[in-house]
Amino acid sequence: MSYFHGANGVTIEGDVTTINAKNYIHHTAGSSSNNSIEKLRDHIAAGAMHDSAERCDAPKCHPETRVAVQDEIVSWILHGDDAEEPKKVLWVTGPAGGGKTAIMGSTADTCHKKGLLACAFFFSSFAGTVDRRTKRCFVATLAYQLVQHDALRDVGERILSRVERNPAIFERQLEVQLDQLLLQPLRESMKAPDSSTWPKVIVVDGLDECEAEQYGDAPLSPQAAALAKEADQTEILRALLKAANDPSFPFRIIIASRPEHAIQSFFTDVASHTTRRIFLDEKYNPDADMTLFLESKFADIRRRYQLPASWPPENDKQTLVRNASGQFIYVATVIRFIEGLSAPPPQILNQVLRLAGIDASNNPFAPLDALYTHILNSSPNPLLAAQWVYLIFTTLFLAPPDNPLSARFIQLFLESSPGEASYVFRGLNSLVYIPPTDDHTSPYSLFHKSLTDFLNDRSRSGSLYVDYLHVRELYHIRYLQIWKGG
Repeated sequence: MSYFHGANGVTIEGDVTTINAKNYIHHTAGSSSNNSIEKLRDHIAAGAMHDSAERCDAPKCHPETRVAVQDEIVSWILHGDDAEEPKKVLWVTGPAGGGKTAIMGSTADTCHKKGLLACAFFFSSFAGTVDRRTKRCFVATLAYQLVQHDALRDVGERILSRVERNPAIFERQLEVQLDQLLLQPLRESMKAPDSSTWPKVIVVDGLDECEAEQYGDAPLSPQAAALAKEADQTEILRALLKAANDPSFPFRIIIASRPEHAIQSFFTDVASHTTRRIFLDEKYNPDADMTLFLESKFADIRRRYQLPASWPPENDKQTLVRNASGQFIYVATVIRFIEGLSAPPPQILNQVLRLAGIDASNNPFAPLDALYTHILNSSPNPLLAAQWVYLIFTTLFLAPPDNPLSARFIQLFLESSPGEASYVFRGLNSLVYIPPTDDHTSPYSLFHKSLTDFLNDRSRSGSLYVDYLHVRELYHIRYLQIWKGG
């Protein structure tokens, strides 16, 4: 299999529907505590933690932006018990591209610095590892962070004791895992003399990006996958609600997601008495925040390319802000596109502004869709680029924990001839992080999930629409070609 020269630790198994990269980790014997930590460590999604290396380029709020909403969240954490009707859960929601993950990342960092953060989990449907895309490692990852927290030593010891007594706990339902690994250790430690110094909040971001757990070999149909996804998300919410309603549970819980149907229904019909909501809309003045963001970024571009202080005109910046319709992803993508060096910055900005005449009154995604279409059409083969993007960032490429498939491996799999990936992805650096050609280990990463939403909606993407069955056929064709040696 010369096609995969350099793709270390990767084997292709007989099932043509999946690719599995195998990594065997051998553990040496140690003390009971060390063994317990290792058993717990084997079941976590390290990349889902707020300060993980995998999230080093994750979106964060630009300085001096989103201050109002962050202040409101931190105030609720510190003083929520003073409210007339205290709530233990905060749901931060809003449409795609509104900056929820950036706000949660910045909030988690702030809480960590203040000693308020107990643990966090950042779901990501386009993460390199399946463990950030499903529920399987959710409770274990939270428990592991509590074990590592300096203020929760007694809780941590009790968690490890339970892992040692029942190492199969990770195969149980989420509510059982949460009860045994979090609630019972917390109940036993609540009378500790230093419990008043404990952290105060758990952050869960991107719940809508938690995908269905796959239990069988046969892939789920799109309809079955959608129902299973909603069921898994609801299972997570029920487990968290059980914790929030337990008198011995000392933490507040922040959950950020889009207002998807199952999640919206849960917070409306099941958890309304326990939940406070923040909907990211005009109340938090996103236009002012985006203006600050653009002014800072354009100042950097002016210095880098020695452009006059008058560039760009004020009305051009305001046009971009109006076009964004409250979606930070729009202005962030515009800046990455301008910084992509495909042409001088003023020329690229003019291209974007020529797209600005689209009426967004009936469809707030129209300007973003036009921008995505324009950027994808800059590829020499736009439709193939769209298909590859959708293929890479869906569940057709599977990887084991902490071992995402490298961009190099995916290139060798998808390319019909050497260098095809560089050709197809030319000009797409504002949408997808593409590792340098001499980097054979780093994965591709998507800047925002809204791109795959766009590609999977014919009414938005038009000629760039990606049909799941067609992409799956493309995948199988390349798989068989490789086995035939060509």
